[in-house]
Amino acid sequence: MNFALVMFLLLAFTGAIWLLDHLILKRSRGPDRPEPWWVEYPKSFFPVILIVFLLRSFLVEPFKIPSGSMLPTLLVGDFILVNKFTYGIRLPIINLKLFDVNQPRRGEVMVFRYPENPALDYIKRVVGLPGDRITYRNKRLSINGEELNIVPAGEYNYVETGLSFVAALRFTEKLGDHQHAILVQPETPSVQVSGVRLFPFRDKCAYNDAGFTCTVPPGHYFLMGDNRDSSSDSRYWGFVPEQNIVGRAFLIWWNFDDFRRIGRTIN
Repeated sequence: MNFALVMFLLLAFTGAIWLLDHLILKRSRGPDRPEPWWVEYPKSFFPVILIVFLLRSFLVEPFKIPSGSMLPTLLVGDFILVNKFTYGIRLPIINLKLFDVNQPRRGEVMVFRYPENPALDYIKRVVGLPGDRITYRNKRLSINGEELNIVPAGEYNYVETGLSFVAALRFTEKLGDHQHAILVQPETPSVQVSGVRLFPFRDKCAYNDAGFTCTVPPGHYFLMGDNRDSSSDSRYWGFVPEQNIVGRAFLIWWNFDDFRRIGRTIN
């Protein structure tokens, strides 16, 4: 469901009733007659819907994390807030950028419209900027020929959807200005080549059993999940075009299972 479109239709409907009453109905009704219910309710909801629509469209929007692809940074069930203006002011629904504010930076956690189905919102970490050469081989990430430093941080075990137990190794990685945790399963290939699709600019990537190398085309970004071996990301479905950007995730505002996560910033 396109929530922004639903909100816009409700806003248009309640606003039309408010305007109709203000210009015509109120005058013909007279000061002593009460408003009919079909006027009273839309007029009452109109300012509330307007405020919510403006906040969600231009300032912040809430999202819920549905999968473990960003473990251990984000847990399944985390409710997060996304900054909608940091990457530029965009018109809601059509996502047309009006003007720039900041450009995405390596290491930032981004919400975007899934290239294969823009009705779905995905969340991953920005790894590659336009023009970058991204290499991921033997579980080590390199950008423009420079291998990123990682520091072992122990083991990390969790239960995946379907109650399957996963044993992974945790590392601390520095990507741009962001130091964050990643998970790696040593026995899993760096990329499942059989799962790689035919995506736009596929010719800019080269795959083999050890990993891949991709050159990010202009106006696009390369994103990966922090849970490197349990993430469907740019390795498999390609680059994220600039027009698909929704915003930058910056805060966990709720988690029903762990109240200690409330208020944590997303690095």
